[in-house]
Amino acid sequence: MAVQIAAETEVAPQDRFDYYWNQRGEWVEEPNVRRGGESGVQRVVGRDGQLLYAKRQTGHIYRSWLHPFGRPTVLRELDALTGVSRLGVRVPQIVFCGAQPDPQYKWRALLVTKSLDGFDELEKWEAAGGRAQYGEAVYERVLKDLAENLARMHKGRWQHSCIYIKHVFVRVTGEGDSAQVEVALIDLEKCRQRLTAYRAASHDMKQLRRHSSFSDTDWKKLVYFYETAFGSAIKGL
Repeated sequence: MAVQIAAETEVAPQDRFDYYWNQRGEWVEEPNVRRGGESGVQRVVGRDGQLLYAKRQTGHIYRSWLHPFGRPTVLRELDALTGVSRLGVRVPQIVFCGAQPDPQYKWRALLVTKSLDGFDELEKWEAAGGRAQYGEAVYERVLKDLAENLARMHKGRWQHSCIYIKHVFVRVTGEGDSAQVEVALIDLEKCRQRLTAYRAASHDMKQLRRHSSFSDTDWKKLVYFYETAFGSAIKGL
């Protein structure tokens, strides 16, 4: 049975999977073979001119005690995007998600999301002069917004599971005290719920420390903001 979800679109429901599957664009993540199938991401343009990212998969599944025979991984990412967004975590907006049985690959699956317009990877934003342009007060607000997004996710027991600094995006608009700071998280393909919020928090925060280049001072600030928002200290940070 086909599974699909879509935001408002002019394309008829029965045609949406094929419409997005047949879209072509620049590969931003070349197809790679893993999990018994193939997965890649293309940058495409929607009918309204909106820049979109389409994750295309064939035979790409994961197994769990709930799904011992395998389930398309985009459906797990759909669950995560839906779940954390309800908690107020800023993530890409879903345009379409669908999976169809396929005689050759077992499954064909798609996840289409809107581009995070105006956002950039945190480290690229800093390297391009964003921190110097806006000053330390705004950068502290960036750290605070990142901490609060992570804490909201973890308090809902969601563990990102791949929280590298390249998956943290930031957008700053306006100037001075009126500058608006927004942090978003991407690539929730491995995201899952843990039994406790603490387990999710401990895993992700330690992983982020290993896969980021925060100075000791900046990391201590991030941890302070995080533990304040989370409501308790995390051992080992």
